[in-house]
Amino acid sequence: MTGIVVAVGAAMAAGAAMAQSQPLPTPLVEEVMVKTTLLTLNDANLTGNYDVMHAKMAKAFREKFRSDTLEQAFRTFAGKHIDIIAATPLVTTHKARIDRNGALMLRGYFDTTPSRLNYALDYEISEGEWKLIAIDVKVKGSSTSYAGAANLLAHATADVPPPLK
Repeated sequence: MTGIVVAVGAAMAAGAAMAQSQPLPTPLVEEVMVKTTLLTLNDANLTGNYDVMHAKMAKAFREKFRSDTLEQAFRTFAGKHIDIIAATPLVTTHKARIDRNGALMLRGYFDTTPSRLNYALDYEISEGEWKLIAIDVKVKGSSTSYAGAANLLAHATADVPPPLK
């Protein structure tokens, strides 16, 4: 696991200078980025095919991990719908910012009653545009499970009640 962190850290450091020169996205662009990312995750979870999500990730991620890394990371979300967010306004919990490694950090939630979908998304400049490098998604409910394949790069925590029998 240490090799993963080091490799990604080096790639992020290289992109940090370029990212620092990029302006922060507008709130509307932030919303599009968040919803596009989460709807892509939703499609991958429903179909079991993470190839498109993998293709949309930053180059540093794609070079180190295959799409099955994402499939493992989001195993607890498999078959669950999070597409309600398309028609729900997002609530930011922290102002968008670029960290010292050049990652654009977007944090917030969707008030999806009866539960709440929290997200922490990090993007880096890859191939000339902001692309996802790390994702943390939590749906708060009554039970907790953790799925993580590449802890720093992609992980999900689902607090989703088990289906009624």
